[in-house]
Amino acid sequence: MKSSPGARSWIAAGVRHELLTRALPALRHDMAAPVSVVRMALLMLKRQVSAVTIDAAACEERVALIDNQVSELVHAIRSLRDWELATADDGITRSALVAQCVNLMRSAFDLHGVSLVTDDALEPGEDEPRWPSGAALRYLFLGALGYLHDGVAEAGAIRIDADGLDALCLRALPREPGATHAVLDAHRAPRALAIDAVALQNLAEDLGYTITVERDSVRLGLATGG
Repeated sequence: MKSSPGARSWIAAGVRHELLTRALPALRHDMAAPVSVVRMALLMLKRQVSAVTIDAAACEERVALIDNQVSELVHAIRSLRDWELATADDGITRSALVAQCVNLMRSAFDLHGVSLVTDDALEPGEDEPRWPSGAALRYLFLGALGYLHDGVAEAGAIRIDADGLDALCLRALPREPGATHAVLDAHRAPRALAIDAVALQNLAEDLGYTITVERDSVRLGLATGG
């Protein structure tokens, strides 16, 4: 039985949920780190104000640290809106898209023995064009990473290259001969939740993008429809 448009949208929503779940550990870390610093700074501040002689300069330093970390926490919480497809955004540059997603997934991939390698051409540049729908592109790029991570068991690295001016090419590279498998390499996503070609194509179609999926590579166009 052929699935209905509504069913395909639900499938795409499930893929996005899985991708967000994979990114959550890094997002939680970004929010938990400032809280830990604030708690330590408050403890030190409490000791300083209860001392017989109060060091005003030291207290001001602690207050400034707390203020800075609260700002970092607020920024991290507000960044959760970047994952909402219904929220209008200012778009995203190609280099920023790659940097954000690689930073989110690098630790998890490293634990599975898969390194992320980025082309030097994807360094931030002046007057770099911004592509609309940053949230959609973020989900699609993470989907491409997940597809290669889950589907290419022998991958030791995923290389991300610029493809022309408006696309990205992600390729799974085999492990170097003699390289040992990571301890957690067996703990990839359960097969039922793995990002396969069908899931990735469904996600791209639902978001309005065209991708080219091969066994060990994905080409992602940054413009809708292309």
